[in-house]
Amino acid sequence: MTLPHAFLARPIAHRALHDIQGSRPENSRAAIRAAVEAGYGIEFDLQRSADGVPMVFHDEALLRLTGVEGLVKDRTAEELGRLTLHHGEEGIPTLAEVLRLVAGRVPLLIEVKDQTGVLGPVDGQLEEATARALHGYEGPAALMSFNPHSVIALRHLAPDRPRGLTTEAYDPKDWPGLPEEVCARLREIPDYETAGACFVSHQYRDLGRARIGELKAGGAAVLCWTIRSAEAEREARALADNVTFEGYLA
Repeated sequence: MTLPHAFLARPIAHRALHDIQGSRPENSRAAIRAAVEAGYGIEFDLQRSADGVPMVFHDEALLRLTGVEGLVKDRTAEELGRLTLHHGEEGIPTLAEVLRLVAGRVPLLIEVKDQTGVLGPVDGQLEEATARALHGYEGPAALMSFNPHSVIALRHLAPDRPRGLTTEAYDPKDWPGLPEEVCARLREIPDYETAGACFVSHQYRDLGRARIGELKAGGAAVLCWTIRSAEAEREARALADNVTFEGYLA
């Protein structure tokens, strides 16, 4: 499997085209509508609700984005939908709602967030619910995760969807919950073939890593995150096939 050209033909808006000055919080319906109108691809994140629904939300905790204490996994999809996102007027959307909203008009780069806290083996519940929501969706949609176990699960649950690994330098200082030996292993992206991946989305400051060059030479598409200026975009495009951006118009 290869990553469809749609994911390389236009920049990808990180957590959709969000702008708090424009009342468009990250991963919100308003930010998704704006990205579609501008013709950008859309990257967004999935967390699991208490009743097993994939919710379009980045953090495990609700506080930063809603002002409400607690975790996404402890509230139902209905309860999460009633919360109001900071700097916006809407609640947290479900994956199904976003798919209906986009309706195949732009490519979707969907990051399944780690549910284990240590990038460890998964129970498959979020992955299965994600595959179920995507069943029958005809637009371009690719799946990725920092957790290779999640991507491996998706290989079996959503075999028709392009899969990739979200990757970076794995400096232990940035991953206090991970043992150094786990960071060292993940740094070399050893699970690419096992996951049946066709792309990586790599931290842009680390694009010069030899392993990224090896994967690209072997046919992998190389996306990168997160670009926040035109200058950084120019530098990243020397090595990456496309960029995920925020804070300016790529």
